[in-house]
Amino acid sequence: MQAQSVKRKRSVSLRPLLFLILGLIITVIMLFPVYWMIVNSLETNQDIFKIPVSLIPTQITFEAYTATFADQFPHLLTSLIVALGAVVISLAIAIPAAYALAHFRLRFSNVLIFALLLAQMIPAVTLATPMFLIFNKLNLLNSYLGLILADSTYAVPFDVIILAAYMQSLPYELVEAAFIDGTGEWGAFLRIILPLALPGIVTAGLFAFLFAWGDFLYGLTIMTVNDIQPISLSIYGYLGQFNSQWNNLMAVATLGAIPAAILLIVFQRYITSGLSSGALKG
Repeated sequence: MQAQSVKRKRSVSLRPLLFLILGLIITVIMLFPVYWMIVNSLETNQDIFKIPVSLIPTQITFEAYTATFADQFPHLLTSLIVALGAVVISLAIAIPAAYALAHFRLRFSNVLIFALLLAQMIPAVTLATPMFLIFNKLNLLNSYLGLILADSTYAVPFDVIILAAYMQSLPYELVEAAFIDGTGEWGAFLRIILPLALPGIVTAGLFAFLFAWGDFLYGLTIMTVNDIQPISLSIYGYLGQFNSQWNNLMAVATLGAIPAAILLIVFQRYITSGLSSGALKG
């Protein structure tokens, strides 16, 4: 009996270690393309195709970055403007909507949530042509505002769902206590709910930024000229124009990934709190 109990304890103690090892292996497999992209951006074009292949660059050079940064900076700036604009618009719509769905007894709240989920399931490619026709009539083609509004359609349904789940975890008794002190609905919302919902708001805003930053379809559909071109379209055009300069292409791709990576690292704590609170509530 003692031997069996010892074996059971060992199997239980080894299980977390096995899951940890499995998780590390999966993480390495998923992140290896990113690592390889960065490595190739730090090599010359000749070193990329040398045999045998070296997983660690023997000679590090920043020639690819110096050759591409000046050319790609306007596109990075365009993506930054569009992504920040999408964050502002999506949060301005999603925060009040999520608060209403979370704390008001709306007759059609379940229908609204279902509609938001349905909007997430519709492929964006099916909406690209109708959106092009609508934006053409509104004279929003080839403009920052048009691209911001188009990219916001990615984020608004997702942000409403995330924020509604998070705000349901916040005690509404705090708002009722504010009513007793003479604070109105908007005052309680601004002074109590918004500060408490900051992790969820940061999470929703970050996803809105990532949706807009990585958008390719709407940028390709709405932008018919190259005057305003986000970094995703620039990488696509760079691939077709300089397909022999793979180190330069990898440098452009790395530059496009750096802002998103920085935001994920900086706001990691908020993302964990914002997603877990809504999940625990559900």
